[in-house]
Amino acid sequence: MYDGSSRPPFPTPARARRRALGAAALAAVLSVTLLSGCGASRGGDDRPSAAAARPAKGFPVTVDNCGTRTTYDRPPERVVTIHQHPAELLLALGLKDRMVGTAFPDSAVLPEYRKDFAAVPQLAEKEPSFETVLDAEPDFVYGGYASAFDDKEGRSRAAFRDAGIDTYLNREYCGGKSVSMRDTYEEIRTVGSIFGVPERAEALVADLRARVDEAARAVKGAPQVPVFVYDSGDKAAFTAGGKGLGTEIIRLAGGRNVFADLDEVFGDVSWEQVVARKPEVIAIYDYAGAGGVEQKKRFLLAQPALADVPAIRNKRFVVLPLTATLVGVRPPHAVGDLARALHPERFR
Repeated sequence: MYDGSSRPPFPTPARARRRALGAAALAAVLSVTLLSGCGASRGGDDRPSAAAARPAKGFPVTVDNCGTRTTYDRPPERVVTIHQHPAELLLALGLKDRMVGTAFPDSAVLPEYRKDFAAVPQLAEKEPSFETVLDAEPDFVYGGYASAFDDKEGRSRAAFRDAGIDTYLNREYCGGKSVSMRDTYEEIRTVGSIFGVPERAEALVADLRARVDEAARAVKGAPQVPVFVYDSGDKAAFTAGGKGLGTEIIRLAGGRNVFADLDEVFGDVSWEQVVARKPEVIAIYDYAGAGGVEQKKRFLLAQPALADVPAIRNKRFVVLPLTATLVGVRPPHAVGDLARALHPERFR
């Protein structure tokens, strides 16, 4: 499963490790953060008012997330998202005013969210340091990949908890063995409950379901197109297996993942296997740090062993941003986009 890092054969230079802070300096940072209440204002005697002590309407809300149990007495007010798909989900729920920072843009933002996304401060091109996140004074950090809370980089969930900051990790990285469209809808509902906007979450889920249903109706009865997903790799092909959301997106769009029998979310297959399964379309996953789409196309077209593969012979490629296959608001959009690419005759 993709964790936010690049894969061969298009590696990027390794990110420099964060310089370790001395114990005194780190204590000072945490002290300032705790005293500031992560941006919350207090009365002159430092005692919370009776109103502040009472749970907000619809609260408390308790959420179990990847082994971390959190009870919220009120919605988060200052949020940092690490990775793009959590940011787009919050924007889709109309929560731009709660966002004080984001990081690691992975692909072009969905058109309807571009203006709002651009207004959110970008803290880093990749994962920000723990201190950079603290500087934004959040009360909540929402991570998209497991690398958002990398203990080796000083960003563990425990470190944020000790600084008085709640955290949430995309359910795709909670250790489950498979990912489905259902996870997308449940992620939206859970985040909606944390932020006190369950009605918005249900409306968003209904809209996304309608998108999927519309595309599925359009391709109903059409022959399934054999699709090979190319993520990366040269000696072997790193591809989407049957346990991932990518396979479900392909199926709903009127296709068939030729490696749906691979009992993983992602895995390596040989080029001989690719040739034997005769894909008619190659879906290229596009994401930051993995080499451009054109570079991947050139690599595939230059392999003599692939010359007789129908997708290569006909140069039939489709491009899916990796974010479109991750738990968030994008997968239902991807179903429609892919359906149009696999069955253009059904959309004329």
